[in-house]
Amino acid sequence: MAQTIAQMFLEMTARQPRAVAQLSKDDGGVFRPTSYKELLDTVASFAAGLKALGVSRGDKVGLIADNRKEWLSADLALLGLGAADVPRGCDATVQEIAYILSWSECRFAILENEKQLKKILEVRSSMPRLDSLILFDPVEEAALREAKAQGITVHPYEAILESGKAYSADHPDFYEQEAAKGGRGDLATLIYTSGTTGDPKGVMLSHGNFLHQTDYLPGLIGVNPGEIFLSVLPVWHSFERILQYLILQSGATIAYSKPVGSILLADMQAVQPHWFPSVPRIWESVKDGIYKNIKQSSKVKRVLFRFFVGVGESFAYFRNHLLGRYPRFSPRNRVLEIVAAIVPFLLLAPLWALGDILVYKKIKTKLGKNFIAGVSGGGALPGAVDRFFDAIGVLILEGYGLTETAPVLGVRLKTHPVIGTVGPVHRGTEIKIVGESGEILGPGQKGVIHVRGPQIMMGYYKRPDLTARIMDKEGWLDTGDLGMLSYDGEIKITGRAKDTIVLRGGENIEPLPIEQRLAESSYIQQAVVLGQDEKYLAALIVPKQENLLSWAQENSIPYNDYETLLQQPVVKELIDSEVSSFVSPKNGFKPFERIFRFALLPEAFQPGRELSAKQEIKRHTINELYKKQIRALFAKD
Repeated sequence: MAQTIAQMFLEMTARQPRAVAQLSKDDGGVFRPTSYKELLDTVASFAAGLKALGVSRGDKVGLIADNRKEWLSADLALLGLGAADVPRGCDATVQEIAYILSWSECRFAILENEKQLKKILEVRSSMPRLDSLILFDPVEEAALREAKAQGITVHPYEAILESGKAYSADHPDFYEQEAAKGGRGDLATLIYTSGTTGDPKGVMLSHGNFLHQTDYLPGLIGVNPGEIFLSVLPVWHSFERILQYLILQSGATIAYSKPVGSILLADMQAVQPHWFPSVPRIWESVKDGIYKNIKQSSKVKRVLFRFFVGVGESFAYFRNHLLGRYPRFSPRNRVLEIVAAIVPFLLLAPLWALGDILVYKKIKTKLGKNFIAGVSGGGALPGAVDRFFDAIGVLILEGYGLTETAPVLGVRLKTHPVIGTVGPVHRGTEIKIVGESGEILGPGQKGVIHVRGPQIMMGYYKRPDLTARIMDKEGWLDTGDLGMLSYDGEIKITGRAKDTIVLRGGENIEPLPIEQRLAESSYIQQAVVLGQDEKYLAALIVPKQENLLSWAQENSIPYNDYETLLQQPVVKELIDSEVSSFVSPKNGFKPFERIFRFALLPEAFQPGRELSAKQEIKRHTINELYKKQIRALFAKD
């Protein structure tokens, strides 16, 4: 049995050398295949070249690049040598790169392009140990001279590959021999995460952390050899990382795309993927795009769409009750549940089948003829998005995890997807819900999620103090997430413990459910709920610009530009009506959860600024960036 990721890759390559491991675009934009054997040859050659350069077992090597086939080659080469990579994407700031490479004591780093090289040269003095860089893409001569002047040697990726090929020709078993030296407890990667707190921490993940999940996840969600995954997420992040290893373990294929609507849809048609892993925001964008297209259609099509989506939601509701796909957070009689659901289910089934012919299939065609399911992670999937895709027959398996758990803690089962949850507790993983006084809570009771299992990190690099804050001596990790367990063992995430807002009256409020509900509005793109230590709740709201402009045109609202439109009283009345409608008692919200005031922002929140790489709201940053607007929301009249 494989003890490292490199060994796992070697075993799969031996079993099916000719199978396609990667699909990547050539210079003409056409997808070209790379077999497992071809990938292994590249990995082995690059590993030999790195070894000749001086990379040794135990080294930590920076890997600053986005999704591309060379990333996986570099990763597997380093892991086979017993080194650990320190990854980040090309959107990393100069300060982030300087911090993670210096704190990790990197002597070597692999970069995507000249832009990343210039970032490093800008802060060269803060990384005294760094002396060798390898670049995937060509670099201008001027940049090479500047690097040399600063004591850094730059090597083209192809040059390292060629030198390694020559060595591998004389030593064909070099990579296998190096990989055999590794063990399950060896460090595989240092992933730096600031999350939403702004405090960078190097999460140490071992080969064993990842292999625990690759051992059981393919069978759990039903991945078969040869199936294609469309890759669009940041590959340095733990979610995409485990997916790549899962794909290799399954003998499946990675197809590289971009999270850009026009590119993504074209690539789906080109490669016809079976699986599409993504973050909730992408699924939300897909749903919004569908509604946008329908809005521009004829009246007949709009009426048919709304009718059959309504039918789909009703059908899915009764089907899920019939099949036990709704979580039981309180005891209920299954016999009565089945009896109550079966007649409406049978009556709605023919209508759903008609809707599938007239509406749903046209939507599903966009995902490709081979599409099996989407996998959503990296944040909570909004309920409205979840229900929409469930209604039209598109399966989304929502998962849950943290970088500190490599990352999977739960994922819905393909054979029994329980909506509104992130699936059951999986093999080898223990989960407990802890109350405010440290007591263990039962099903249906909300508390902080604590986890223990083989996927839990080794700790934070050089920060045992931070490790001790969230992980006790018995191995239990405090996730900081609020949630509850169902009577059948499924997990439901309800918010973040640190995000809880406490009003002056002592009311505890989770902002996430309110923010998700607001985002269901056709006119609200993003929202952040505020109110810590205040008398009431307020919100910063980013409207959906395109929809708002269309509404203004339809209603003959005069304006000079978008920002002045947001100041119009009628616009504020529109948004106020939406806020009051969505956050109301009829939707399950308490009176003190009402939004009393809001401010409209003209620009959407951006990753690296208001959002983390996982698209999570960085509340501390927002409080600082918008302190003037926030102060006005809570100012006394």
